[in-house]
Amino acid sequence: MIKMKNIAVLLFCLVVPGITIAQTEVLYNGIHLPEQWPPRYAEPQKAQDMPIPYLKQKPGVIPVNVGRQLFVDSFLIAETNLDRVIHTPRFYEGNPVLEPDKEWEKTTEGGLYAAPFSDGIWYDEKDRKFKMWYLAGAGVLHKGDNQTFYTGYAESEDGKHWTKPVLDIWNQTNIVDTCNRDAATIWLDKQEKDPSKRYKMFNVERRPTDRRWQFILKYSSDGIHWGEGVAQSGDLYDRSSAFYNPFRDVWALSMRYGTKVSSRSRSYLENKDPEVAVSFAHRIRKGVPDKNMVYWFTPSDKEPRHPEFPEVEPGIYNFDAIAYESLMLGLYSVWQGPENGVCAKLGIQKKNEIFLGYSRDGFHFYRPSFKPFMAVNETEGAWNWGNMQSINGVPLIVGDSLYFYSSGRLKNKIMWDSHTSTGLATLRRDGFVSMHGDKDGYLLTEKIRFDGKHLFINADVKGSLTVEILDENGKPLEGFTRKDCVPVKKTDKTKLLVTWKKHQDIASLIGKAVQLKFYLNNADIYAFWISPWQTGESRGYTSGGGPGLSPGGIDVPANP
Repeated sequence: MIKMKNIAVLLFCLVVPGITIAQTEVLYNGIHLPEQWPPRYAEPQKAQDMPIPYLKQKPGVIPVNVGRQLFVDSFLIAETNLDRVIHTPRFYEGNPVLEPDKEWEKTTEGGLYAAPFSDGIWYDEKDRKFKMWYLAGAGVLHKGDNQTFYTGYAESEDGKHWTKPVLDIWNQTNIVDTCNRDAATIWLDKQEKDPSKRYKMFNVERRPTDRRWQFILKYSSDGIHWGEGVAQSGDLYDRSSAFYNPFRDVWALSMRYGTKVSSRSRSYLENKDPEVAVSFAHRIRKGVPDKNMVYWFTPSDKEPRHPEFPEVEPGIYNFDAIAYESLMLGLYSVWQGPENGVCAKLGIQKKNEIFLGYSRDGFHFYRPSFKPFMAVNETEGAWNWGNMQSINGVPLIVGDSLYFYSSGRLKNKIMWDSHTSTGLATLRRDGFVSMHGDKDGYLLTEKIRFDGKHLFINADVKGSLTVEILDENGKPLEGFTRKDCVPVKKTDKTKLLVTWKKHQDIASLIGKAVQLKFYLNNADIYAFWISPWQTGESRGYTSGGGPGLSPGGIDVPANP
């Protein structure tokens, strides 16, 4: 097994007598992190995009040894005349795949809840099962409020048909944790060495003494039997979550935070130890810097507005993230209003939709589109009429497809904010963004360096596609020119091996700074990568996993 946790290295500069040059962390992709990390930005006075420093100052040579290389931003691109095409997933016709159908999933007023509120949907390669943790109405247990919740569990053989097993935790139901909660993060940590900590729960629980929210961290060996909490945070706001960044081996907390722009902004905290991270989390007093927590981001000024309530300023209701191949994928739940009181009066759901962003350093996320990735469906009877929320663990990789799950809420007359269920949408593997060329299209990469042998692409080629390799001075290399390339014609595959007439691989170029030039005629390219294996595994991260993948969460041969 290739260990990826320590792929980030420290670059130490010379120490001149009397002058100490600070160390700088260099990431797997050549990006240098600043000395102050995480960075501390002043809170803005108006909505704005997050800065992306690594797109303004790229590495001189980009290592591409980790994962499939996606064209979601301009990081890899030196020059092109191709068009960037943003893709969205297709909702499964059998939705919802999980809905509230048990008495123990109701609140005291009869509201129905059976969907993750971040929580988690994962594929466990060791057990060969799809697994889901979700928020359920807890009116049969917690009767002090109209809205109380606890954690349910479901499982599936195919990711589409789910069952709620009878368990020995509480009253012969599928409830696995009975604590009164808001959001939660359940993380299947496939790189954890201690089997008793393989599953991690970051539960946002209501403290009985003063009704404040706080993170409680718990561990489990099977995701069903959970231990007592091992760490607790200070007071938090609701709708906070956690994620793991394997590129830097840190746990990050994504917390609701108020700014002048929006009460639905985010703050950030990271630590290599999840127990320490939770223990450091708390509400921030304005005007007093915190050693561990920093302001993260506000809504963008490009967020869509609710067409019926255009005066409402959009907010970031939640933000989840996960490693996918060579980058961090960010899932935004963007709130467009109206406020709860208006929703209750009108008997409608608030409008939350899911948007995507991408990061190559785990902090700065680039958003190529402000159109929903997963949108509400405001037709009568739709499972996702309103209030869609992102889920941890997704996407799952199932063959050539990515499985994206989300929660949604049915417009109903029982309680305006209730009736949550879980839906599925599918996307081509790597299919977030493609670069499209009709005739004489080309894309030249920045200078790259690699240690693999075989060049693969993910492409839909209706005409033809060829690849040329240039040296560090921009000159085509003998034997690797466009004319030497065996053209890819009229094929659509998520994994295609590229070869040249006299070269079946590119092993002779290992360690050299080169550029790839793709020529497209009526074709779309989604990704490229350079693998040590002819079978094409990328050494990238496989997010929530999938059937047939390595149980370690990294794309390597499952049975080497």
